[in-house]
Amino acid sequence: MLLCRVSPVCRTLARWGRRSQRGGGLLLGRAVSCSSNRCYGVSPGEGSAEPAETGSALSRYRDTVLLPRTEFPMKLTGQKLLDRELQIQQDCGFAELYSWQRERKAKKEFCLHDGPPYANGDPHVGHALNKILKDIRNRFEMLRGRQVHYVPGWDCHGLPIELKALGELGTSGLSALQIRQKAREFAEGAIARQKAAFQRWGVMADWDQCYYTFDGAYEAAQLNVFQEMHSKGLVYQDYKPVFWSPSSRTALAEAELEYNPEHVSRAVYATFPLATLPPKIASGEGLENVFVLVWTTQPWTIPANQAVCYMPNAQYSVVKRADTSQLLLLATECTASLAALLGTELQTVATFTGSQLEGGICKHPTIPDKQVPLLPANHVTMGKGTGLVHTAPAHGMDDYSVASQFKLPVECIVDEDGRFTELAGPELQNLPVITEGTDKVIASLKDGGALVLEEQCVHSYPYDWRTKQPVVIRASKQWFINTASLKDKAKEALQKVRVLPESARGSLLAMLDRRTYWCISRQRSWGVPIPVFYHKETGEPLINKYTVSHIAKLFKEKGSDCWWELPIEALLPPEVLKKSKAGPVSEYVRGDDVLDIWFDSGASWAAVLEESDSRADAYVEGKDQLGGWFQSSLLTSVAVRNKAPYKSLVVHGFAVSEKGEKMSKSLGNVVDPDEVINGKEVRQQQLGVRGRRAPVVGRGVQHLLRGPDRAQRPQLGQRQHQQGGCREARIVSKPFPRLVSAFLISPRADSIFQLRNTLRFLLGNLDGFDPRVQAVDPKQMYYIDQYMLHLVREYSMKVTDAYSEFDAGRVIRILQAFVNRDLSSFYFSIIKDRLYCSPEDSLGRRSCQTALEEILDGVTRSVAPILPHLAEEVYLHAPGHDKAETLFKSGWIKSSSVWRRPGLEEAVEGACAIRDSFLSSIPGKNASQYDLTVAIEPGLLFELMESLQEEPTSTSSQLTELMMAARVTLTSTLPRDLHPDALLSHGTFLINLEGGVIREDSPYSIAVTPTSAARCPRCRRYTSESADCLCPRCQAVVSHAG
Repeated sequence: MLLCRVSPVCRTLARWGRRSQRGGGLLLGRAVSCSSNRCYGVSPGEGSAEPAETGSALSRYRDTVLLPRTEFPMKLTGQKLLDRELQIQQDCGFAELYSWQRERKAKKEFCLHDGPPYANGDPHVGHALNKILKDIRNRFEMLRGRQVHYVPGWDCHGLPIELKALGELGTSGLSALQIRQKAREFAEGAIARQKAAFQRWGVMADWDQCYYTFDGAYEAAQLNVFQEMHSKGLVYQDYKPVFWSPSSRTALAEAELEYNPEHVSRAVYATFPLATLPPKIASGEGLENVFVLVWTTQPWTIPANQAVCYMPNAQYSVVKRADTSQLLLLATECTASLAALLGTELQTVATFTGSQLEGGICKHPTIPDKQVPLLPANHVTMGKGTGLVHTAPAHGMDDYSVASQFKLPVECIVDEDGRFTELAGPELQNLPVITEGTDKVIASLKDGGALVLEEQCVHSYPYDWRTKQPVVIRASKQWFINTASLKDKAKEALQKVRVLPESARGSLLAMLDRRTYWCISRQRSWGVPIPVFYHKETGEPLINKYTVSHIAKLFKEKGSDCWWELPIEALLPPEVLKKSKAGPVSEYVRGDDVLDIWFDSGASWAAVLEESDSRADAYVEGKDQLGGWFQSSLLTSVAVRNKAPYKSLVVHGFAVSEKGEKMSKSLGNVVDPDEVINGKEVRQQQLGVRGRRAPVVGRGVQHLLRGPDRAQRPQLGQRQHQQGGCREARIVSKPFPRLVSAFLISPRADSIFQLRNTLRFLLGNLDGFDPRVQAVDPKQMYYIDQYMLHLVREYSMKVTDAYSEFDAGRVIRILQAFVNRDLSSFYFSIIKDRLYCSPEDSLGRRSCQTALEEILDGVTRSVAPILPHLAEEVYLHAPGHDKAETLFKSGWIKSSSVWRRPGLEEAVEGACAIRDSFLSSIPGKNASQYDLTVAIEPGLLFELMESLQEEPTSTSSQLTELMMAARVTLTSTLPRDLHPDALLSHGTFLINLEGGVIREDSPYSIAVTPTSAARCPRCRRYTSESADCLCPRCQAVVSHAG
């Protein structure tokens, strides 16, 4: 016999054939007889059944059928839903949960550092997306037994708050302290509204212990970081070009810019007459009266030109225009495109390399008697233009680098309002450079014969992220951080950081590479003052560890308003001046600039994280923070401590409108989550907090790159041939970037209702069951019930992995597959007869209830981080725990390794493979009306099926229940006297045990014939001798009940 030559596992399998009566020591235990199919066509959550029979039969047996009973409501809508959620928050101690878990003993801590939302408006769906994703992970970690460290915070300074606070008043006539007072009041109001919303959404935190960037203690910690960086030479003052917003009248950092891809500039091709030929080409014939041709999208910068740059390794040509005979110098590879633009032929006169242009001198096209050199530069490209770049050091970053190398003048010709200064000349003075100033410069070029061509250029251009107006680049005296010296250290620190999704790492590194310096000074009133004093006569700054430490101490005690409130003698006391070796205090004035708000929030690690490590397990923010908070936090932490402030970075996408646009307060297309919760404007349906939290995890963090998960298990979802299965609990998992449209929010609400119905079905069938005293030992349970415990364990491991990867969207998809495929389409349809029609205390029914209770517990806990209100509501009705206990204080899914038993999966899935062949042979018909004969040659598969049915033929075996047939006959060969109408089918099933050590491809055959038995009027199975007679099982139940 096959089993005589296999491993001990197979010897155990061989014992199944002996049909031992011992239950405890067997691999699968003793086979237990049961009934199959279902009694009433009840869908989960419907709470009632309607058998086909009516009248006397129905009334006679109604009370003997154990239908689901539960007080858990099938559906909550409207005000009832809102009231119920608030009641759950109160009864289940949502407000005290964070403090409770902080006080309990835990071996590990999980720290998620909250990136502070901006305190400049009402809560919106972007807040909901971010806060709920964080809360999902925090609740998961807490359920796993970790102590969660999460301190909510707010970014409270900056121009947007200042502008909104002042409204139409502006800053005219107001002192700095008056502006700050109005801004603080506005920020406090926004914080109060946002905080109330976050609490309403069920976000777990100690809302009385938050951090605020306008708090004195926070500002002091921020200044300590500033001082550390200054002492290392990383903070310096310089006169160099920065992004400047005329609409805000302040310098901007890269992170404060938005790039408009549809910006239209008036680009020009202009000539610089070559006054002095480069020495290396001066001997060439026919090179008199050559004009250097440049192209620029910012013609207003031409008056500030100090040089024309070329690429040393590129090839350049002097070409002659066929229409005017003008000689133009440009890159060789640009001649064809220029000829097409000009509509004329360009004849090559001479060709040479860029390095031969060294020493050439040009005349300025708009300033008489001014000459500018030809200089080599690496930033010159050939993608657009002429390969020769007009260079204005005060109005371009690359231009400034050239000026630094060749000692060129850096003269800014634009004021803080974006208008030309007197340095630009009387004709240009006071004209707005982007509009009227550009017109005037182009007219001057044309009048001087320097304009070759003007064109409309659509390109990406930086805009002020607050005012949505274009910015300019202008040189000004500002404070900077030397990020160039931090790049390598920052990149090294990032190698130790886990980034989700991994593709975001490349974006973060690219943004670091582009940032050679960071302008941290702002010309506003509402912010943390830069603690610097200036000498009245020389303008030299006074700033050192003594002055900064003293100011930080004052800020901690009094707040940063004291910078304006206190006399300078209190800010610069004698002992500080003495240590600083400075002159008398009367020689100094305090500075007016404040720190960039990205420096404010970037120093949050120093103010909020605990000193033991000061590294958070995770930072979780939108992808816009790759160049914002993620980067500023990294740079400040690396500068001070040589390490990143986070162990992992989690990057999520944006909430967008139905048009696909990013939702933004400045664009006015945000949706108030209160409209979703309370039913305003979204089909007027009140969806509650659950309707707000569920769409957030449509694809969660990973939606940027990840496609939908594929099912990992065998396709149990194909087992849908049975009739009257439970309603599906589908969780819609469409990408969340469209999560706020009404037609997408409503399906998610429907998904929650469907999930409720599945949970209600589970609760209803656990009525009167106490798992603490009535649960069946797993080894004594029916195989299909044991198999479901096995699936619950697999499900819990997948869900745990998904949560650990910050992939709540995958959690939903795993839940969807488990509920729809393994429960609704498979298990629930099989067990209804056993639940409804077997004796209440029978082993079969208690075995099933044991499995259902574990399923309910696993599903409820798995969805709890996402839908905490629903989970707690289910837990209030679930059996097996004290009434005062809440789910979130009782831990994570408690699956057991005992549930994974060798051979169990093969036995049930082998039977399912045969069942699939059976059901596919009678498509659209009721399986319970047929008898099934299964023929399997002696071997492992036969012995597995024997474990499910000991008798050769049975109407009540576990195999019959799985097959959903009236009767199943198990044999080694099909009988010769088959009914002529019998339907024959064949198949194979691969048995794979011991990790592939035992493999057997087992063929089987089935014969399907209509049953000759009558339908039982109570259970509706075809197991009765006549239509008016109960089947033996039902007769015993009814007799006992009578």
